[in-house]
Amino acid sequence: METIGILGGSFNPVHIGHIMVASYLTQWKIVDRVWLTLSPRNPLKSSDSLLSDLQRLAMLRVACKDLPGIEICDIELSMPRPSFTINTLKVLSKRYPSMRFKLIIGSDNWNNFDKWRDHEEILDNYGVIVYPRPGKPITNTLADGMELVQSPSINLSSTFIRSAIEKGRNVSAFLPVGVYDYIVANNLYQKQ
Repeated sequence: METIGILGGSFNPVHIGHIMVASYLTQWKIVDRVWLTLSPRNPLKSSDSLLSDLQRLAMLRVACKDLPGIEICDIELSMPRPSFTINTLKVLSKRYPSMRFKLIIGSDNWNNFDKWRDHEEILDNYGVIVYPRPGKPITNTLADGMELVQSPSINLSSTFIRSAIEKGRNVSAFLPVGVYDYIVANNLYQKQ
C-alpha cells in the first residue's frame, strides 16, 4: 500500500522550506509521495494577508512542476470551511482506499497538536510525521502514532517572505524556481 504524506498549509507563498521537507521525506523513503495540501483558511490563524485560493494554487503548480514525488492536493478547496485536518484525512481515505495517508507537521505544530480537532484520532488512524523547525524544540511529549524525523530545516517562513517583498527585497533565492517570477508578474505582496 502506497503511503502519501499530507503536508498542509496556506502556502502564502510556498517557499523552499516546504519543498525541502517534502523532498527529504520522499527521497529518504519515509513516504512514497508528498501531497502539498492547500488550506483555504487555517482555523488557528488570521486570514488577513491571505491571497486568493487560486493564486496560491497557481504558485504551488509552478513550484511542483518538475519535482518528482511532490504533488498538489486541492481537496480542501471544495470542503466546508474552516477546514479541519481530520475531515481532510477522512475524505482522502474514502476517495483513495488503496492509499495510506500520514500527516506531516513541524515541531511548532506538534507542540500545539493537542488543540487540533480529533487529534487522537489522527494519531491512531493515520499517524503524524514531525519534522524539526529551527527555534521550536518539541515541548509536547512523544506519542504512539508520531514519528520524529531529522529532515534538514531552514529558519524561513511565508510571513518573512511577504514582509521582505513588501520592503522591495528580491527573495528569489528563498522560493522554488519560478515562484518569485509569478509573484512579481502578478504584483503580489507589494505595498498598496
